[in-house]
Amino acid sequence: MFAIIDIETTGGSPDRNRITEMAIILHDGEQIIKEYSTLINPKCSIPYYITQVTGINDDMVKDAPYFHEVAKEILELTEHATFVAHNVKFDYSFVKAAYKDLGYEYHRKTLCTVQLSRSTFPGLPSYSLGNLCESLQIPVENRHRALGDAKATAILFNKILAINNKSDEKWVAPNTKINTPPLLDEKIFTQIPSGITGVYYFLNVAGDVIYVGKSNDIKKRIQQHFASQTSTKAIRMHHEIADFRYENMATELIALLYESDEIKKIKPIHNRAQKKLRSIPLYSINQRIDEKGYIQLYFERLTEQSEPLMTVDSMRGAKAIFYKLVEEFNLCLAKCSLHNTGGACFNYHIKTCNGACMNLEESVEYNKRANEAINSFCFQNKSFFILDKGRTENEKSIVCIEKGQYKGFGFIENKNDISTDDVKSAIKKMNHNRDIQTILTRFTDDSKIIYY
Repeated sequence: MFAIIDIETTGGSPDRNRITEMAIILHDGEQIIKEYSTLINPKCSIPYYITQVTGINDDMVKDAPYFHEVAKEILELTEHATFVAHNVKFDYSFVKAAYKDLGYEYHRKTLCTVQLSRSTFPGLPSYSLGNLCESLQIPVENRHRALGDAKATAILFNKILAINNKSDEKWVAPNTKINTPPLLDEKIFTQIPSGITGVYYFLNVAGDVIYVGKSNDIKKRIQQHFASQTSTKAIRMHHEIADFRYENMATELIALLYESDEIKKIKPIHNRAQKKLRSIPLYSINQRIDEKGYIQLYFERLTEQSEPLMTVDSMRGAKAIFYKLVEEFNLCLAKCSLHNTGGACFNYHIKTCNGACMNLEESVEYNKRANEAINSFCFQNKSFFILDKGRTENEKSIVCIEKGQYKGFGFIENKNDISTDDVKSAIKKMNHNRDIQTILTRFTDDSKIIYY
């Protein structure tokens, strides 16, 4: 499978610039089987000269999804596919950087249609996409837009496939010889089963863990490590690896959660992301009934005794949530800790508050909307298990969330009458932190949730 990809960005550096649009065309070697494209909010202004080239401006992306909101879909679309692009280093480096910002290592086999074009169509004056399309009479719609350029690249790719008489990936497969680290016995590597989802560890000659990683196919991922020697860091680690071990975690979610926890505990020398232990959120959002019978939302510093509706990282974050709820559910600023000076709140004066601050609205009516607002919170105010496949057919995996806080994961016998007590007794206790919160938000599947 080939994923023909084109992106538009705010500039030329993946370290400083961001993706504004992405298109993916899935190609099975014979024909296109799926198209996908989306604008992406880069969380920054788009330079004028970029807009002049692409036509993408700030207004076009202001309501577009952020990258983290489409990251899972892009992962699934490109899984088990070769990443194909015209000047693939550019597109691939930006996609890798976008995932790196989320704490995830994105790896795909790559194929460059610039290089393939040079060998397939030698002697052309230029191998830029625009000039190639002109030379080979490839129609282009919406030049310098992601889907338009991806479609043009797909037509070019079809021509390359036809001339080379290849419809599979064998002709682009890398050298299959494993570049085993000099201190590691290659026989150890060959004993790993394929397709294991879990966490793996590289160890040095002293037995110290120097790197922790996660993969949906550990054997394949380790082989990628051994093959990729593109930086000083990678070369240095390669020569330090004397042993490795792995743990089967059954699902990507548990592997991500466990990897994050292990990196913080072990602090391996070659792991940079997630090494710092970012503390549990500092504020809790709570509710109470005031003396007039109104539901009041308030926030306070999180303690062990807190039973929050939701946890947040800062006072600013709590206030931002309250302002959003006020607007969406027509709540009173005074009943959301946003007006503390007594009397009518500001929104009452501009006629967007019904007067709860002045006891002019019936508490029963106000509380209906307040409860709707509370119920609109994401899973963070819920207690539930995430039930999924286990390491064997006779087992289920379980992740436990209690009132929005991650409590841990475990494995349990696969049977029909699993009780809450059975589940809780199987849970390996783990710590909640901001990285864990991010992982749960990105990878929680509603179809696998059981509330308790």
